Amino acid sequence: MELNLSEIISTTMVLFAIIDILGSIPIVINLRQKAGHIESEKATIVAAILMILFLFLGEEMLKVIGLDVASFAIAGSFVILILALEMILGLTLFKEEAPETVSIVPLAFPLIAGAGTMTTLLSLKTEYATQNILIGIILNMIFVYFVLKNTSRLEKFFGITGLNILRKAFGIILLAIAIKLFRNNTGL
Repeated sequence: MELNLSEIISTTMVLFAIIDILGSIPIVINLRQKAGHIESEKATIVAAILMILFLFLGEEMLKVIGLDVASFAIAGSFVILILALEMILGLTLFKEEAPETVSIVPLAFPLIAGAGTMTTLLSLKTEYATQNILIGIILNMIFVYFVLKNTSRLEKFFGITGLNILRKAFGIILLAIAIKLFRNNTGL
């Protein structure tokens, strides 16, 4: 098992951008208002388990349905592109309803560990060592937990304008990631 600090930093930053927990603060606040309470620990643990399972079993699941990782990564680059455009342009293309059990659905899945995150994990696996991705997941889940526990304070600290700026900045990072994934898996 060879740990690579550069890969850990890269995977952590890519996952940080795709999870976009800071940009999701307004959604988390809205969910908390609807449900009355969010279980930060439960949401974080469930999201982490989903991500780790998909990291290890996602490729096999794809084989069962006859897909290769490169095809999934290319498809994922389009999903990430759409998510980036949502963040940059302020569009809402993916719509989700908020059921009563908000800590699991939609918070843990699909908000934190959604299609974009799962796609990104398999795409990262084509470029980075699994143990480095695993550390990136764990670091992100620690940060997600911190944000979920302190959403109200962060909202006051950043303000609406600050949150919008963060969302657009991470949108541009995601756009670049989408282009890189597409290029690396198509040979362009």
